[in-house]
Amino acid sequence: MALLDLALAVARPILGDKLINCIAINRLVKAGPARPAAWSTLEDDYISWSGLTDKTWFARLLPPDRGPQVVGIGTRHPPTDDLAVLFPAPAGQQVLCPKSTTLFPAFAQYLTDGFLRTRLFNTPQGPRTRPGAEDRRRTTSNHEIDLSALYGRTEEQTRVLRTRVGGLLKSQMIGAEEFPPFLYGMYGLPKAEFCDADGALVLDEPLGVQKSANKESLFAVGGDRVNASVEVASINTLFLREHNRLARMLAVENPIWDDERLFQTARNIVIVMFIRIVVEEYINHISSAPFRFLADPAVAWDASWNKSSWMSIEFTMLYRWHSLVPEYLTWKGEKLVPGATLLNNALLIRDGLAETLTQMSANHAARMGLGNFASFFVDSEAKGIEQGRANDLRGYNDYREVMGLPRARSFAEVVGRGEDRQDSARRAALAAELERLYGYIDNLELYVGLFAEPCQKNSPIPELVLAMVAMDAFSQALPNPLLCKRIWTDPDTLRRTFTDKGVEEIEQTSSLRDILAKQDPGLGSRFIGMTRPGWKRS
Repeated sequence: MALLDLALAVARPILGDKLINCIAINRLVKAGPARPAAWSTLEDDYISWSGLTDKTWFARLLPPDRGPQVVGIGTRHPPTDDLAVLFPAPAGQQVLCPKSTTLFPAFAQYLTDGFLRTRLFNTPQGPRTRPGAEDRRRTTSNHEIDLSALYGRTEEQTRVLRTRVGGLLKSQMIGAEEFPPFLYGMYGLPKAEFCDADGALVLDEPLGVQKSANKESLFAVGGDRVNASVEVASINTLFLREHNRLARMLAVENPIWDDERLFQTARNIVIVMFIRIVVEEYINHISSAPFRFLADPAVAWDASWNKSSWMSIEFTMLYRWHSLVPEYLTWKGEKLVPGATLLNNALLIRDGLAETLTQMSANHAARMGLGNFASFFVDSEAKGIEQGRANDLRGYNDYREVMGLPRARSFAEVVGRGEDRQDSARRAALAAELERLYGYIDNLELYVGLFAEPCQKNSPIPELVLAMVAMDAFSQALPNPLLCKRIWTDPDTLRRTFTDKGVEEIEQTSSLRDILAKQDPGLGSRFIGMTRPGWKRS
C-alpha cells in the first residue's frame, strides 16, 4: 500500500488532484466488503429479509462465529477479567503520540458518538437472542453523518432544541460568549422544556451524571454523550455557534424567509461543512499517505459503493479509541488531575471556546494501543470485549483477511518490533502475555487484536484499524444525501439547498480552525489543530 500511495503521489502533477483523489478513495473503500451487507447482528446462521432491512440492528462484515467463548478444553477465549492486564499504561509511563494533539480524539468521539450507538439495557426479544445478555447487538443510530450530536436524532429532539425564531438553535450568553443552554435547573432536575424528547437530552446514569460535582454546567444538546468531556462539548459549541451565525446571515440576505427555511438551510450548510472537515482535516490526519484527500462529492456519484449507509458492528468495535486520551493534561500551565475534564463544562465556560480549543491543541494525545490506557479508562475496555462476544464476532485474523491483509502467523508478528529498545521490550512482553492468554494466534479476538498492533508509520492508528476506518469513513460520508449528484450538478437545486453564499461558506471551510476564525476575528495566530506543530513525515 505504501508503494502504491507513493506512486499516486508521484503521478499527481500529471493526473491532477481530483483524479488521484478518486483513485485513492476507490482503492481504500474497495479493500473490504461492499454494502449492502449480507449479514446483520440480528442473524444467527442464515439470511432473512428482516436481517437485510431492519436497521435497528448493526450490519456486519462477516457472518457470526459460533465457537466457544471461554478458555478450557476445546475452547479459545479467556475470561474477560483475565484480559484487564492488557490495557493499563505502567504508572507514569504512558507513551505520547508523535503526531496527534488531544483535539484529534475529541473530534473522533464527537463524530462517532453521532452514529455509533449501541442500544444498551434493552430487553432482548425473540428466539435469536441468548437469554440473560444485554442487547449489545442493536443500535439507535440514524446511520448517517448528520450532526445528530448538535441537532438531535429525532424530530422531537430537534424541536426542543430550536427557538422557532429566525432559524436559531437555543443558546445562552455567558459574558460575551454563546453556549448551549443548561440542561439542569433548580434542585438538580432537568428543565421541563428538555424532558419530552425521547429521553435523549437527559444523560443516563452509566455516565455518572448523578455523581458529577459539575452537574449544573452540563448543556442541553442533541447528543447524550456530548457532555461526557469538556473537549467534546467545546466542539459541539463551535458548531452551535456556526449554525446560529449562518442562520443570522441567511435572515439578512433573505428577509422574507420563515424560521423553518432559515433553520433547514443553515443545517444543510453546517452538515456539509462538517463532512468536509471529516475528510480534509480528520481523515488526512489519520492517513499515512503522502498526499491529501479532498472532500469531492463527485467521487461517489457513479461509484459501485455508493449505497445507503448502515453502520456495522465492526465499525463500532474498532472506534473505541480510549487509549488516545492522556492520563494528564496541562491546562494554561496547570497540570490537571486525571479525568478532570470529564462531565465538567465549567472549564469551557470559564476559559471560553477559543482558549479551550487552544489548550486541547497544545496537549499531546497518547499513543493508541494496548498497555497505554489512562487509569480512568481501563475498566471500560471489558465492555468492548463483551460486546464482541455478544455479537459472536470472528477472530482478528479473519478480519485481516477480509480487508486484504495477510493473516498474522504469531503474536510477535501482531505486536511488531518496537521503535527503540524500551518499546521493543514492551512489545515482546505483550506478545508473551497474548500467547499466555489465547494460546493460538487464530484465537485472538478482533477487539484485542486491533489495538495490539503498532501504529502505522506516519499515522496515529494501527494497520487494521486504519484499513477499516478508511473503508467505512469514505463510504459512509461521501454518499450523504446532501452531496448527491442532482444537488451539485444542477445550479438551481444547489442554490435552493445552500444558497450561493452558503456554497461559498462551505468551500472556505476545511478545518475546525476555519470555522472558529469566522466566529472570532481576534483569534490571531493561535494554533488549533489535530496534527502537532512541527510534525513531519518520516
